[in-house]
Amino acid sequence: MSQDLMNKVEAAYKKPEVDQFEIGDTVEVHTKILEGNKERIQVYSGTVIARSGSGTREMFTVRRIVGGEGVEKKFPLHSPKVDKVVSTRKSVVRRAKLYYLRDRVGKATRLTERRV
Repeated sequence: MSQDLMNKVEAAYKKPEVDQFEIGDTVEVHTKILEGNKERIQVYSGTVIARSGSGTREMFTVRRIVGGEGVEKKFPLHSPKVDKVVSTRKSVVRRAKLYYLRDRVGKATRLTERRV
C-alpha cells in the first residue's frame, strides 16, 4: 500500500520524456546554471559509467578526463536542473557498472563503438 502511494506522489515530479542512453554511451548533459539573475546552459560531456536508483531517485554517473585527471559527476535523471541528455556515441559494454575505467589512463579508456 505505501509503495503505491509513493509511486503516485513521485509521478508528479517525473519528466514526461526521459532521454534514452545506456551505460558506456558518450553523452552531453545540458545543465541549467544560475549566475546572479541570469540562467544559462552548461554542457558536461563524458562517458556514462553507472546508473542507479529508480523512479524520481534515478541517478547516472558521467566520467571525463580534465587536465589529465579523471572527474566524475552524478546527475539526477528527473531533476529540473538537467535540461537534456544527448547521446553522441554508443559503445559496446558487457557490464552494468564501468568502474574499471577509473584505473585506466589515456587510450586504455576507449570503448568499442557500437554499429547500428
